[in-house]
Amino acid sequence: MDKLIKDKLTISKKKFNSRLIVGTGKYKNLKECAKAIEISGAEIVTVAVRRVNITNKKKPLLMDYIDPKKITYLPNTAGCFNSKEALRTLRLAREIGGWKLVKLEVLGDKKNLFPEMIETLKSTEILTKEGFKVMVYCNDDPLMAKRLENSGAIAIMPLAAPIGSGLGILNKVNIHIIRKQTKLPLIIDAGLGQASDATIAMELGCDGVLVNTAIAKAKKPYLMAKAFKNAVIAGRQSYLSGRIEKKLKGDPSSPNKGII
Repeated sequence: MDKLIKDKLTISKKKFNSRLIVGTGKYKNLKECAKAIEISGAEIVTVAVRRVNITNKKKPLLMDYIDPKKITYLPNTAGCFNSKEALRTLRLAREIGGWKLVKLEVLGDKKNLFPEMIETLKSTEILTKEGFKVMVYCNDDPLMAKRLENSGAIAIMPLAAPIGSGLGILNKVNIHIIRKQTKLPLIIDAGLGQASDATIAMELGCDGVLVNTAIAKAKKPYLMAKAFKNAVIAGRQSYLSGRIEKKLKGDPSSPNKGII
């Protein structure tokens, strides 16, 4: 139990009690967004720099609803389709708020929203040299994940399925391989649809999960936020417990000796 109490998510030497990261997009309004995040217990939220107003005081400000002194903002490059756009976006985030801990996301196409890995790798190398702490959205390719790690990424964030699809984790084997080969924080990002998906991710050994659409577009976002909070905790506890060995035959719970 002491291990569970001390078990925290560590990213760039900063410790977080919650292993759930929540996005700030797709909610009906900022009030609903803030309430869902509060219920989820998340201590990190992603902010799409190109889409969210964080400076124009004439319009609703995210900072008025989610205090950046209490919740860690993770600026991301959602909506960027090449390295040039992504680099400009994160440099702007640094100028606006001094953010260096960022999430890099370079998409390859507007239909499926898969990551463009060549541009992603190039951007990671440049941003790392500029002093950014880069958490990288990527596909579930173990070889590319290793290249990102070698390029200076501080966290690997493979997709479970296409962004917003709700399909859940489609390739458990690759996620398991990535977990085995990296010491970096491994965070499932994109494609989760329900709380049980988060539990599965955590049981695979992931350090955390990032969720947006599954909560924001649920019929009852607040209830789903609570469900994801509990699911992440349960999955982490299950992983730390050490599951039983899988067998191809039955094994009785009661002893065979001394049967009446």
